[in-house]
Amino acid sequence: MNDVLFPAPDFDLAAVRADFPVLSQSVHGKPLCYLDNAASAQTPRTVIERWMTYQSTMHANVHRGVHTLSQRATEAFESARETVRGFINARHAHEVIWTRGATEAVNLVMHGYGRTFMQAGDEIVVSTLEHHANIVPWQMLCEERGCVLRVVPISDSGVLDWDAYCALIGPKTRMVAMTHVSNALGTVVPIKAVIDAAHGVGALVLVDGAQAAPHLGVDVQALDCDFYVFSGHKLCGPTGIGVLYGKSELLERMRPYQGGGDMIAQVTFDKTTYNRLPYKFEAGTPAIANAIALASAIEYVGAIGLSRIAAWEQALLDYATRLLSSEAGVRILGTAPDKIGVVSFALEGVHPHDIGSILDGEGIAIRAGHHCAQPLMQRLGVPATARASFAFYNTLDEVERLVAGVRLVKEIFG
Repeated sequence: MNDVLFPAPDFDLAAVRADFPVLSQSVHGKPLCYLDNAASAQTPRTVIERWMTYQSTMHANVHRGVHTLSQRATEAFESARETVRGFINARHAHEVIWTRGATEAVNLVMHGYGRTFMQAGDEIVVSTLEHHANIVPWQMLCEERGCVLRVVPISDSGVLDWDAYCALIGPKTRMVAMTHVSNALGTVVPIKAVIDAAHGVGALVLVDGAQAAPHLGVDVQALDCDFYVFSGHKLCGPTGIGVLYGKSELLERMRPYQGGGDMIAQVTFDKTTYNRLPYKFEAGTPAIANAIALASAIEYVGAIGLSRIAAWEQALLDYATRLLSSEAGVRILGTAPDKIGVVSFALEGVHPHDIGSILDGEGIAIRAGHHCAQPLMQRLGVPATARASFAFYNTLDEVERLVAGVRLVKEIFG
């Protein structure tokens, strides 16, 4: 029946699923149905093999090494940086800074720009949709520097209140730090308009793109954002690697986040001179293998096509929304008209952790909790939600398994 409701994806779904070794396993005697992609996407075989190739044929530290393995590693590492530059259409490769993830990237900007240039009374604007990683660092800055945190409200459906945003920003606004896509609700924020309005009052903009980069085409030059951050593990890459994009002129002015090897040009006991971009912000031995593997992940999704990926994930979301909406007692939280493949829901009389546990018994992996977005949960009037999040390797049958699992939860709880 679902084949009648929705067209097939514009790529070979069976072949794609075969690329992901983890999807072939069973959990509790049931075929794995992995619907926790907003937390961490699975990794295709090509990415795993790229990681293993580095470890088995060129493992050595990058930069400054004169021996062959170091030169090979450096070439692959810097080639990966160029792959990221093309993926987000940055103007220069040196505007791509390797970090451990989006969280570290936000903290780098808070330290390197905020602690250096922001003063008491300066205002930082965030939204109710934010992940804790884009709230807590700015709160830390407010406590240290006397800055003021301002929060943009949202509607009951999870849409940014545009009028309120425009009223909040002004001459005291120094930084707007806002998500591109909500990890908890899937809401897509009109980020280009947010950026343009912020620049209109002289503020900088940091965009948390952790949920956007795997699903939407990101062009940092077209957006004209000042900073953009994302993580590798949500993009079919490994954990422990992420990216900070920053405009060259801002990165040049910022203080290094950490001190150590490779971020220096010269060190004496009297003075240290910092290295050029991007190395100024990459102290110590980087996650070389993970950066190379992330480039492979970007190449993988690029070969499928982000537009094809987005279309299929939208079909999965539409189907899940239709089926769950018809279930008595189910409340979907986050009904913005512009969403990616995330459906958060609550079931009357059942805690989300119980939903997640019962679904796990059926081989279905979802996320249950506050999703590192406690202020958003408070706004929605719930302690937590159950969240199913889709990737391009998911199927309509898996959506039906999710709904069947929800029905089982209802039966168990009477």
